[in-house]
Amino acid sequence: MTTAILRSPLRRPRRVLLGGVCAGVAAHLGWPIGHTRVLVVALALFGGAGVLLYLWLWALVPLDPTEADDPAEVRRLIPVAPVLLAVAVVAMAVLIATPSLDSIVTPALLIAAAVSGAAVAWSLAFDRHDPERPRRYGLVVRALASLLLLASGTVALLGRPSALNAVIGVAVVVLGIAVIVAPRVVSLWSDLMAERTTRVREEQRAEIAAHLHDSVLQTLALIQNRAGASSEVARIARAQERELRDWLFERDMPIADDLSAELRAAAAAIELDYPVRIEVVATGESVAGIAALAAASREAMLNAARHAGGEVSVYLETSPGAIDVFVRDRGPGVDLDTLPADRLGIRESIIGRMTRAGGTATVRPGASGTGTEVHLHLEDPRD
Repeated sequence: MTTAILRSPLRRPRRVLLGGVCAGVAAHLGWPIGHTRVLVVALALFGGAGVLLYLWLWALVPLDPTEADDPAEVRRLIPVAPVLLAVAVVAMAVLIATPSLDSIVTPALLIAAAVSGAAVAWSLAFDRHDPERPRRYGLVVRALASLLLLASGTVALLGRPSALNAVIGVAVVVLGIAVIVAPRVVSLWSDLMAERTTRVREEQRAEIAAHLHDSVLQTLALIQNRAGASSEVARIARAQERELRDWLFERDMPIADDLSAELRAAAAAIELDYPVRIEVVATGESVAGIAALAAASREAMLNAARHAGGEVSVYLETSPGAIDVFVRDRGPGVDLDTLPADRLGIRESIIGRMTRAGGTATVRPGASGTGTEVHLHLEDPRD
């Protein structure tokens, strides 16, 4: 009877020397990591098979998903880009020391260009996901690589002239300039594509909004008008209309820390509980939410919904130095002198609250003596 050997899944760790392939294979097979590295080096001596195997596993073996929140985050102990730049510096030194030997200049020039380009590519592809490599690290790598490319190309052009060296030198100089310009070009291209995508999305959103406005929103408005503001059907239609409008025009709505936005949110919540339709209109500059004024306005809207129902109008006006809120209903009206002493909703929650905040609250009959109008006035605290 045989016993199955449980192996850990083949995953590359996120703290590695280079790619984490040897560490992942060693953990999966239960081998010492040193033996795995020796095997890869030995295979590399046979026609580069070890290098191809390493690159193949690097591309296919996934990273351990439990070691970091960012799926691309890897911490490498070997600073690959600086090592490649050091190799390019050595090739550059050889190029400067032997500027007239074609047999040395050409290979040194190719090595300097290839290794400098590889350093930039490594920095852009891998180091930007490494939390131990800050953004300044990548800028320094690209700057040094650009200097090496420009210097090596200049040395090749100023050294012993030959057609091959001239072509390679010009190509290296162009590559050095490209390394400097490429990040900016890529950034501009990305911004352009993002702007185009946003514009297309906004056009599609506008078409959808127009279609829904001409069909669904008008149907919901017709249901409310036919059913009456106090009916259950109208209340449901009003809630659906408000929800759809908020979804369609969410970018056009006021910011969260805004008094008009708070009044609209309070009106929407009241409409869900009472058979009432509350219209909120705001004029003037946008002002931040003021707790006392917002609470008193909500209490006035709540009283209108409870005792009047139907149509309720809320008008917010901000003028230089003052903020006014008017809440009007078409109910039977209210007489403060005849209210029982234990009815504190208007006296304390509205009038008392505004008085304590340094403002005023006036309750009076509406136009032509119909309904009730609550006028809240507060000096603008910004002044």
